[in-house]
Amino acid sequence: MDDWVIRLIEGGGYWGIALLMVLENLVPPIPSELIMGVAGVALARGTMSFAPVLLAGTAGCTLGNYILFLIADRLGYERMEPLVDRWGRWLTMEWHDVERAGRFFRRHGHWIVFVMRFMPMFRTLISVPAGLSHMRHVPFLLYTAAGAAVWNTLLLMGGQWLGHRFTEAGQWIGWATLALAAITMAWYFWRVLTWKSTR
Repeated sequence: MDDWVIRLIEGGGYWGIALLMVLENLVPPIPSELIMGVAGVALARGTMSFAPVLLAGTAGCTLGNYILFLIADRLGYERMEPLVDRWGRWLTMEWHDVERAGRFFRRHGHWIVFVMRFMPMFRTLISVPAGLSHMRHVPFLLYTAAGAAVWNTLLLMGGQWLGHRFTEAGQWIGWATLALAAITMAWYFWRVLTWKSTR
C-alpha cells in the first residue's frame, strides 16, 4: 500500500477518478478520502492538475448520488416499502427508519443535501430520502455538486499538503483508509448479526 495506489490513480487519469467517485457512492466502502487524498498526493508530485481533478471528482460524486436519487425517485414510498421489509436485515434498517429520514429531510429543507456532503456516512444516504420526497432534480444536482466540490477541495488540499511534506504520504493515506474500511465493514456485519426487527 504505497506507490501502487498513487500509480493506480494516475494511470486511470481524470476519467478514472470520475469513475471511482461514482462507485464510491454506489459500492461502499470505496471512500472518497482515499480517492481524492491520493489524487492530492499526485498533485504534490506534479503528475496531475488541480482543476481537472476537482472537476472529475465532483462530476463523479454528483453522478453517483444522482443514480441513487433517481432509483428512489422512481420507486417512491409505496414500492420501496416491500423491499425494505424483505431486505431489512441486510440493509440494517426498517421502514420506520426510512420514514424518519424522510421527515427529517422535509423538516430541514433541501439545503440539508448540501450540508450532508460533509458527513462521511450520510453524504450518500441523503440521496434516498431526497428521491423519495421527489425533490426537484435541478436543485438536487446543484446542492450535491456544490457540497461535493467543497468536500473534494478540502480532501485534495489535505492530500497535497501531506504530499509536499511527507514522502510517505501515499502510504499513510492508504493504510489509514484501509483501517477505516475494515472498521466500517466490521461495524456493518455486527449490525447484520445483531439486527432484530421491531415488528
